[in-house]
Amino acid sequence: MAGILVAGTSSDAGKSLIVAGLCRAFARRGVRVAPFKAQNMSNNSMVCPDGSEIGRAQYLQALAAGVEPSGVLNPVLLKPATDRRAFIVLRGQPDGVLEAGQYTNGRARLAETAFATYRELRANHDVVVAEGAGSPAEINLRAGDYVNFGLARRFGLPVLLLGDIDRGGVLASIFGHWAIVDDADRALLAGYLINKFRGDQSVLDPGLRELTARTGLPCFGVVPWLDQVWLDSEDALAFARWPRLPGGTGTLRVAAIRFPRISNATDLDALAAEPGLDVFPTASPSDVAGADLVVLPGSRSTLADLDWVRRLGLADALARRAASGGPILGICGGYQMLTELIDDPIESVRGAEPGLGLLPARVRFGAEKVLARPSGSWHGHPVTGYEIHHGVVDATGGEAFLDGIRVGNTWGTIWHGAFENDAFRRAWLTDLAASVGSSWRPAPDAPGFAERRTQMLDQLADTLEQHTDLDAILDLAQH
Repeated sequence: MAGILVAGTSSDAGKSLIVAGLCRAFARRGVRVAPFKAQNMSNNSMVCPDGSEIGRAQYLQALAAGVEPSGVLNPVLLKPATDRRAFIVLRGQPDGVLEAGQYTNGRARLAETAFATYRELRANHDVVVAEGAGSPAEINLRAGDYVNFGLARRFGLPVLLLGDIDRGGVLASIFGHWAIVDDADRALLAGYLINKFRGDQSVLDPGLRELTARTGLPCFGVVPWLDQVWLDSEDALAFARWPRLPGGTGTLRVAAIRFPRISNATDLDALAAEPGLDVFPTASPSDVAGADLVVLPGSRSTLADLDWVRRLGLADALARRAASGGPILGICGGYQMLTELIDDPIESVRGAEPGLGLLPARVRFGAEKVLARPSGSWHGHPVTGYEIHHGVVDATGGEAFLDGIRVGNTWGTIWHGAFENDAFRRAWLTDLAASVGSSWRPAPDAPGFAERRTQMLDQLADTLEQHTDLDAILDLAQH
């Protein structure tokens, strides 16, 4: 019954992927390992086989560890709706709203749920690799913390501090974390890792030696920059890491509208992983006009993001594109925006307002959240996906498409994850390419999406085996 906490010097330091890599490496050594994140604040989530909703990163970590994904791995998921309001998902199920004023003093119940869930998980595994959130040195939030030092103190977990050298100032950041926390928290710091390193390590080593001399914290390794490790991020910063892969025949340019409150941006990972597709985020009407495909992804605040679409001139650009037959794809919230009317008394509490009017359908938001894992087919190709939404779409016309509709070259589906189905994705893209006069065709030997994810996890584990003292990290976790 042992564990370790991986905490980062900042958001996006790479905690999620390092935890996934540790889980895969430990599992390959025969350790019964499980990932855990007491609280995740993210709009990238996944529906598990048991119907629970967890952060997408914890779903990936479960795959890495070889355990069944479920709400026990991420007992508190906060899904931001506005800058001051988040929807609570507790052990995988909807559980009300957390307002900004409640953040520091209204979380006791959430903390106890997280602690009880950790005990449950720890009792059934050899090692639990817990992921922190943000930075553990946010002393303004320390009193109510239950995901960083609050979790570590409660269960006596050693803390491995992860620093992102790509941001700059990593030595000072690690030293500052060690210096600013109180003595009891500092005593749990077991060492640090440097992440995203590019260059000659001999230039870095003198700084690491001095940092260790000043803090007493050992360096457990320097993890190199991994440009092919990018799938299943828990935040929208993943946009910056989409690769532009060679291969295939021709190039399809895919413009993804970057909503301020984008949700499940991971839907675009499968497109970005397809050779010959150039997937890029945009808020530009000229990109909407010039791309081969425009994707409206999910949104955690459909009407607010629709206001933003109109304010930036994207609505007019989409209308012109639809009229000219340019392909448009809306997924979940993006699909809802394409309809004629959106009635939302739940999330925005704004009531009925017009949508973009590009698809014959109406949306009504209900109090009950839909969490499902549907399956179907398209032109003989099996398709599975998952649903996370309050808005229910009532179509009044169009051709059926994955519980959504199609009119001309404008498509909408409520399903997330549909494009992870390789045969469907490649067939749909082949038809789309033909409709826009592109020579793009799938690369015949390209790995499928699930295979690429497995390769990524193995690459992570291989890298940690090579560049970190994995034996020492495992010993820390076990003892």
